[in-house]
This record gives sequence, C-alpha cells and structure tokens, in this order.
Amino acid sequence: MSMESRGAADRVIAIIPARGGSKGLPGKNVRPIGGKPLIAHSVRHAIESGACDRVLVTTDDEQIRAAAEAAGAWTPFMRDRGLAEDLTPTEPVLKDALERAEAIDGPFGIVVFLQPTDIFRKPEWIAQAVDILKTRPEIDCAFVANKTHKNFWYKTEDGTWKRVFDWMAVYGPRQTRTPLFREDTGIASALRADLIRQGRRTGDNAEVIGIDDTASGIDIHDAFDFYLAEKALEWLEKHGDK
Repeated sequence: MSMESRGAADRVIAIIPARGGSKGLPGKNVRPIGGKPLIAHSVRHAIESGACDRVLVTTDDEQIRAAAEAAGAWTPFMRDRGLAEDLTPTEPVLKDALERAEAIDGPFGIVVFLQPTDIFRKPEWIAQAVDILKTRPEIDCAFVANKTHKNFWYKTEDGTWKRVFDWMAVYGPRQTRTPLFREDTGIASALRADLIRQGRRTGDNAEVIGIDDTASGIDIHDAFDFYLAEKALEWLEKHGDK
C-alpha cells in the first residue's frame, strides 16, 4: 500500500456526497421520507454496517450538513461550490473529500462510497464489501450489482442498431436465461483509498456482490422517484423482504 501504514490500511471512511442544488427535486437530500431526511438513511446504513471508522458527508449546503450531523455523520468541512455543479463528476468530489478528511484525521486505507439517493440498501452489503477488501488483498474494489435479464442495444455512428451482448440473444423464460449484473456502486461499494486518490471509482480487480432486489433499483432524482420510494417503503414495512 503506497502511503498507508499497516494500521491505516484497515481504516475505513464512508463518503456520502450530497449537494444542495438538485434541479430534479429541489431540497431532496433533506426531504423527509420514512420519518427522516433522505440523507439520514445512508448515514445510518453506514453506521449500522459496523464497518466504517468515519462516516463523512461532503456537502455545500448547511441544511444537509445539519441533517447529516443529526443522523450521526462527520461533517468537518463544507464542499467547495466548484465541486457541487450539475455536471460535476463524482470522482473529484470523492478525491477532495478523502484528502481533506485525511488532513484532519490521518490516512485511510479503504473508502466506502454511498449515494444518498439510494436508500434501499442493507447495511450488511457495506460490511461485506469492506470485508472482501480486508481479507483479499488481490481485490481492489467490491461493489453491489443488481441482476437483470433484459437485452441491451446501442445505436452505432452509422445509425444502425446492434445488440450489446450477442450471447444474450436467447429469448425465453427469465428463470432460464443467463443474467447480467448492473453495476450499482452508489448502493454500496468499497475500494482502496489509492484508487480515490487517482480519481477513480472502480479498480481493475473487482469482486461483485450480486443481488436481485427490485427496491434497490429505485434511485431518487425527481418527484416520481420519490413517490415510488415512499410506496416501496410502505410496502416493505408491511411485508418485509418477501
């Protein structure tokens, strides 16, 4: 491990980016859902996983900061406005947050990345991702991926349509088809801190935590997503994981 001591290599920081300027659903990160602000769900998942030494929320918004702190997050600084624009990629936000956190609290060896718009995660998925990195040194990232049985197509430059995976071109019952797994790092992922320092979100030697979970496919970005999430929470409270 490049800069980490052996002790630091096992220190884990969860980073949850939550900016205040949402256009699709203004104020979404502090909007109550399931009896608590949206941001609080991801903070509690990280804490309840038992795998994170620090749970950091990086934000440019004081309301989000207050809600995150109330949920138990660490918020020692405010994010620069230049890293909170509509088209700002996630990678530089994570790098900035890690570097500033390490300047205050010393080096970390593992970073857990969680999106606040993904609230249908299980804390054990976070713990599993971290455990993979701690017990398997050859793995540099571990993340949740959701199962799908759909066929995917893309449009070429000359305007023709092609199937992404020809080996998927077998139509039949869902139960008998070879599934694909859609990368969902925002639900739960853990990676070596050096990857974050390099401006990356995934590595070259990955371990996938495959799930088949319909609710976790709800990613809250607009009012309709929020409505779906509220209804899904109501259903889960009534029926559990059935």
